[in-house]
Amino acid sequence: MTMQVDLVGGYYDAGDNVKFGFPMAFTTTMLSWSVLEFGGLMKGELQNAREAIRWAADYLLKATAHTDTIYVQVGDAIKDHACWERPEDMDTPRSVFKVDKNSPGSDVAAETAAALAAASLVFRRCDPTYAKLLVRRAIRVFQFADKYRGAYSNGLRRFVCPFYCSYSGYEVKLVPLSPALQVLIFFKELRRPRTQLISITFKFNGRTLGAAQFDNTFGWDNKHVGARILLSKAFLVQKLQSLHDYKGHADNFICSLVPGAPFSSAQYTPGGLLFKMSDSNMQYVTSTSFLLLTYAKYLTSARTVVNCGGTVVTPKRLRTIAKKQVDYLLGDNPLKMSYMVGYGPRYPQRIHHRGSSLPSIAAHPRKIQCTSGFSVMNSQSPNPNVLVGAMVGGPDEHDRFPDERSDYEQSEPATYINAPLVGALAYLAHSSGQLEVLAASPIY
Repeated sequence: MTMQVDLVGGYYDAGDNVKFGFPMAFTTTMLSWSVLEFGGLMKGELQNAREAIRWAADYLLKATAHTDTIYVQVGDAIKDHACWERPEDMDTPRSVFKVDKNSPGSDVAAETAAALAAASLVFRRCDPTYAKLLVRRAIRVFQFADKYRGAYSNGLRRFVCPFYCSYSGYEVKLVPLSPALQVLIFFKELRRPRTQLISITFKFNGRTLGAAQFDNTFGWDNKHVGARILLSKAFLVQKLQSLHDYKGHADNFICSLVPGAPFSSAQYTPGGLLFKMSDSNMQYVTSTSFLLLTYAKYLTSARTVVNCGGTVVTPKRLRTIAKKQVDYLLGDNPLKMSYMVGYGPRYPQRIHHRGSSLPSIAAHPRKIQCTSGFSVMNSQSPNPNVLVGAMVGGPDEHDRFPDERSDYEQSEPATYINAPLVGALAYLAHSSGQLEVLAASPIY
């Protein structure tokens, strides 16, 4: 069935030619949060960051143009993955998948609302008309998410799984990064009472973000940790005493990461990299580094520290841990390998990315058919097009990295790996006086 909807724009999630709304929304949220916290340090790169956010936000506005409907995916992922071809040659079905009141998707809808709300805050001063459009749409989309509840992978399972299933459940997305929460934390000039916004944020099934407080994973599928950090800002910086408990929840997350501290539970490779899972582990490295630096900022503002079972952890310690992670991914590791493509003397040469691995149109004007590209995909030749700034999945738990194009778990880049790194690099590059590394980390 033809949808007759304009869905031009947006980002492919990684090395394929599919637009997945779920990770695109998270990418937009994290880029926006990066600008809101560290935009003042980005100097000449701030406008580039805003343009990257606007490109995504424009697409999300198109995807939510119809009331009570969100277009959440463009492209049949299974058929797309059966081909290895350039975007310019793409001839796989551009199928469009949606959630609506008959087939709800509270998770992807709330994530989309959060992205629109966060982006609105980025533009509230430099383009207030656009910001108002974004926040009005965010509210409408969140109302849809709240009214028609259900996980989007229930109705769209055969199209979105196993790529971006909603593993953690739609409740996790409905509450933590809702527009109410975004506005609560970042706006000081609120028209609605803060207590009213809090009740909106936490009404869902009586659940609070203190539940499952030892969950220490932050990524596109699970936002609890990020929400706790945001809520701690309301307490630490804006002195909202009713949210005191969330500093404790945020502290639990921090204590789980500090090597050698009581309650430390995070796993690190022998070379010192945070390791959560084999598939695209670097997304957790960049998101965690961002949260560490952001929480350090809040703690510094409040002139306080984290107490981990009697071990005092200062904001400086959090910045040191974050810097070590970023230093590792930029080349200070056992392999002396930068996992940012194009940065440093040694970086991945065979990333799992169609456009990077196949010759450009200028070099090879003739069409490369669907399966013809697999001869390149399975070869050992370096990618001809260097995707400067792309972050790949990274090494395994033993610091090994084979640099094989077919190894999507370790060699595939993704927008949601890069997005949190933008904020982290803005701070670290500013503190060391090296802004060129920030310029090398775009959302491609």
